[in-house]
Amino acid sequence: MGANIKVNVHTPSVRYLSGYLITLPFFPIFRNSKNAVNNALVIIPTYNEKENIEMIVQAVFSLPKDFDLLIVDDNSPDGTARIVKDLQTKHNSTAAKLHLLQREGKQGLGTAYIAGFRFGLEHGYDYLLEMDADFSHDPKDLTLLYLACAEGAADLSIGSRYLTGVNVVNWPMSRVLLSYFASYYVRLITGMPIHDTTAGFVCYRRRVLDVLLKNKIRFAGYGFQIEMKFNTWKHGFKIKEVPIIFTERVRGQSKLSVGIFKEAFFGVIQLKMQSWFRKYSIESR
Repeated sequence: MGANIKVNVHTPSVRYLSGYLITLPFFPIFRNSKNAVNNALVIIPTYNEKENIEMIVQAVFSLPKDFDLLIVDDNSPDGTARIVKDLQTKHNSTAAKLHLLQREGKQGLGTAYIAGFRFGLEHGYDYLLEMDADFSHDPKDLTLLYLACAEGAADLSIGSRYLTGVNVVNWPMSRVLLSYFASYYVRLITGMPIHDTTAGFVCYRRRVLDVLLKNKIRFAGYGFQIEMKFNTWKHGFKIKEVPIIFTERVRGQSKLSVGIFKEAFFGVIQLKMQSWFRKYSIESR
């Protein structure tokens, strides 16, 4: 069964994309008087984020840089998707800025981002950004990540908690240590020159995803974030870390679990061993 993207406007068009039924409004792709195409899409996976979703949407659309936004919702029981549909009526009055991809159930963070990436590539975005819905990532930092790729030389920019020390607010010391040494462990095993290997606040150039999504991404939680960075690095793309401050969520419940950490711990060894038998090459830029 597929998932639906529904926008509450008239005159929809229908497309099919990677097994999903996509229902989109018929809007011009131009945003302003200069007919400049909006080139960046922020992807936010959600599950039971009704307390945060309206505020995070408003925060993204209030930025000086004009981002479009895709919410990937895993059938949240709390009605997160209904709130997004109401917000679409407000924000899509002149152009389709706010998109919603509804999936049938909780399928994992990694598959949510992959579905979002495929949507973004299909619709011509040049820069695709990942962000959490709970304000642990400051929306204002989206512009920094975007500029590191769009005006800098980065193919992947990473909002890094550990580039300049430990920049985390309201975490217990046990969790700080677990996260910090998890990143150290990943660096040790893989050799990646990245301080925050599990970061989920990133910006990709589309050419990176064009290459990475040709192969199956195997992991779902922290393992997904590590695998994406590892493959980006192995393909020779340029990576830049941008220092940020990470703040623990105030509203809603964390989705972290013991299984996510186990996947990351054992998955890193598997990832490294598989890389010995795999050829990495960069397509023409």
